[in-house]
Amino acid sequence: MEWLIHPASSAGIAMRSDWYIFMGAGISVALIVYGCIAWCLIAYRRRTPAQAARFDGNPRLEVLYTAIPLAMVIALFGVTYAIEMPIDRVGNPSDRISVTAFRWSWRFEYPGGVSVNGTPENPPTLYLPIGRTTEIDLRSADVTHSFWIPAFLFKRDAIPGMTNTFDLSPTRVGRFPGRCAQFCGLEHANMTFAVAVVPDDRYRRYLASKGSAVP
Repeated sequence: MEWLIHPASSAGIAMRSDWYIFMGAGISVALIVYGCIAWCLIAYRRRTPAQAARFDGNPRLEVLYTAIPLAMVIALFGVTYAIEMPIDRVGNPSDRISVTAFRWSWRFEYPGGVSVNGTPENPPTLYLPIGRTTEIDLRSADVTHSFWIPAFLFKRDAIPGMTNTFDLSPTRVGRFPGRCAQFCGLEHANMTFAVAVVPDDRYRRYLASKGSAVP
């Protein structure tokens, strides 16, 4: 659960607040429901059926227990929409990386012609600079895959025939696991990768070591 408490991307920090709101709403509803159940068990524990309270029709109560859940759903939808829209919005970052998913690994293509191909036995590493936003152009070479970085609280599908474009803004230096979250065949469980969030100078050295001429 460390990734939920301390997400490593700006999108993760935003989604964490949404998760907390939903958890708070769920816990509040559970307390009310279980409290009502406990009260009924205690208040009516010795009454005969003839003594039990009867409700042959109570329009006010019916409207109330319909309106309150509906209002909660609308409010939660509004909060989620307000949080997720900025996450889905793509800016104009200077760094762009093309990510291609294929059975059963990943290919990362950086500026300057640098390309890194992985295998199930040798998963690749995606390098990202800290403090900068990187645009990811996600594609699939065969079937539907899913690009998932748990520490970023971020997941996007790679769908054949289309490009899914999004931004990643890491907020913490480190090495984080990534994997395919969509069952895609026999070696789906081995379709993993790593994300290395590094300082800008190390990121540039990495590209230079691979032959990139990026300034």
